[in-house]
Amino acid sequence: MPYIKFLCVSVCESWPLPDTEPLMHGVVQSPQYPQPYPPNLQEQWDLSVPEGYQIRLTFTHLDIEASAGCYYDALTVLYDTNILGKFCGHENLADGHHPGNQPILSPGNRLTLMFQSDDNNPERHQNVGFSAQYQAIDMDECSAPEPEDGSGPLCSQICFNTLGSYLCSCHHGYELRADQRSCVLSCGGGIFDETEGHLFSPGYPNPPHHAVSCQYIISVESGFTVVLNFTDNFHIESMDTEQGPNCLHHWLQVTTSDREPMKLCGGKSPGLIVTNSNTVRLDYHTDNEGLSKGWSLDYSTYRVKCPLPGNVAKGRVTPILTEYFYRDYIYVRCDQGYKLMMGGQEVEGFSTMCQSSGQWHLPLPECHIIDCGEPEPLLNGGLTFLSGFQYQYRSVVQYHCNEPFYSLLGGITVVFTCEADRKWRSNSDIVVSPTCIPVCGQPTKLISAYQRIIGGSHAPEDTIPWQVLLNIDGGRGGGMVIGDRWIMTAAHNVMNKGNQVSEETVRIYMGLTDVKTQLDSPVYAASVHVHPEYNNPINVDYNHDIALIKLQDPITFNSSIMPICLPAEGATYITGVMGLVSGFGVTETGGRRILTNKMNYVQLPVVEQETCSKSITSLKKTRDNVPSLSNNMFCAGVPEGGQDSCQGDSGGPYALRDNGRFWAAGIVSWGVDCGKQGTYGVYTRVTNYMDWINKTMQEN
Repeated sequence: MPYIKFLCVSVCESWPLPDTEPLMHGVVQSPQYPQPYPPNLQEQWDLSVPEGYQIRLTFTHLDIEASAGCYYDALTVLYDTNILGKFCGHENLADGHHPGNQPILSPGNRLTLMFQSDDNNPERHQNVGFSAQYQAIDMDECSAPEPEDGSGPLCSQICFNTLGSYLCSCHHGYELRADQRSCVLSCGGGIFDETEGHLFSPGYPNPPHHAVSCQYIISVESGFTVVLNFTDNFHIESMDTEQGPNCLHHWLQVTTSDREPMKLCGGKSPGLIVTNSNTVRLDYHTDNEGLSKGWSLDYSTYRVKCPLPGNVAKGRVTPILTEYFYRDYIYVRCDQGYKLMMGGQEVEGFSTMCQSSGQWHLPLPECHIIDCGEPEPLLNGGLTFLSGFQYQYRSVVQYHCNEPFYSLLGGITVVFTCEADRKWRSNSDIVVSPTCIPVCGQPTKLISAYQRIIGGSHAPEDTIPWQVLLNIDGGRGGGMVIGDRWIMTAAHNVMNKGNQVSEETVRIYMGLTDVKTQLDSPVYAASVHVHPEYNNPINVDYNHDIALIKLQDPITFNSSIMPICLPAEGATYITGVMGLVSGFGVTETGGRRILTNKMNYVQLPVVEQETCSKSITSLKKTRDNVPSLSNNMFCAGVPEGGQDSCQGDSGGPYALRDNGRFWAAGIVSWGVDCGKQGTYGVYTRVTNYMDWINKTMQEN
């Protein structure tokens, strides 16, 4: 009995799947697989997948005791009560029934597997049972044959297979019934928003079985126009009159937004209708009395047209087309030298689009000639218009300097043209920006006869325009203008007991020949620069007696204030050449020496250096503290005396004239007794200091 009891338990036992959502795939294996299966088994597996799917069962291994008709041990596959297969044996075995590699496909979404074994298995240590995989496969309901019960196809007109299910649809003019399978005649056509399409009346080309009242709306994107093209086969019942068909009971009405509705009927096709609208409504009406076969049409669209944009003076419109349509763009570019203007404002670029209204979204701009703005002003100069208007494109201006006091650097005639990039450009690659440099050593008036300072004459106005008067701590000295911010003088003028004076104590007067008129308008020093080798604390060593004074503000030159030229390279001092000495120092009047308030001048010759040296050597024999003559000095004067510079003239110019220009050959430095016979005035030799002068002015 125990044996029978075990058999009963085994037969009654089953393996139900959990009550959850059906799986899409899985694995089924015999008990103890891959070990041999036990005897006296009866197992069952109920497989299911979601509705709309079939089950595909594929064996990866099957090894069951073989017998005729699989009588003893077997695996049976069922769909409901239909046996799809009964298997035993193993691969390559003639006896038995093996499924091989062919999968089993269930008709529906469920499948049952039953496995049994008897109590006698001589090869139970070798037969391991089976292993199979199952997978949900989408069922193509639309291709299934019609049911034999006569219920008709799944879908009466159009069937769409979907994943796990299917959908039914209807042809144009029909709609789906509530059963979601069958179709019924309808004409609620809805809205057609594609750019082209095909419409026809219900049942066309056959008349409908009952009265219809249909509405079709074609509505495409704004900016497109709908065109209707009716086919030749057109028939809507009408009453014929002398004026044509009268649409009493049957009609097709075409309605757009900007025109009266148009009723169509009769047996003649309307052909092509351009609606000039992006929305068209078609209303089709018939009653139960008449007979209308209906109509068919193709509709298309084209873009709305915009007017030709026209031309822009001094500009170009692109692209140039014979017609412009909705969404077309045009661009405007100005000719070279012109700029785009919109509403009084300049714009970088311009484009406009043809709108759905058939109008351009922006009006065309204008092209205005560009201007370069006012040219840079030229210090101590100006400009003249040679051609053009104001500062417009291609205007030409010429710079000039305020002559005769300034001249253009390089002497090049400088012409600038307003170019398309709105910049003034020079006719010369060399000249980027013109510069006016002072004219030196060319007074507007010349002294006709040269006299002496000691007992000499007053200098006429504008004849020695480089002469300046220095007032330093109440003491008087001379100097000369060598640049628009530079005065050259003697070092001993700006030294006091071996110390350089403060620039605050220096007053410079220039431009007039009378001291009284000059004292109202001093010019102030920014800095004082004494030659670094000048060393004369007790006034016995005048070597390197040269200094430069930088002015706080630049001078504008005119006929009464002009610079003297600095020595040219290679300038020489030739014995006997007459030079011009000037100053506001001591002069002789009626046998008395007085400090003059007038600028005086004298012409003195260059003295041979050996002659000068002997004169000083002679003086040293009779006097103490007579300074020595160095190669940085030269003498000027006449042996008989009476013509000389004197106290108060120190630092003033000794000017030589060469090629019509006066140049600073010397600086009044020192002497023994003004104008005494056998003595000469001693002057700093400026040519020896050109490197120091240029370096000092460049660095300061």
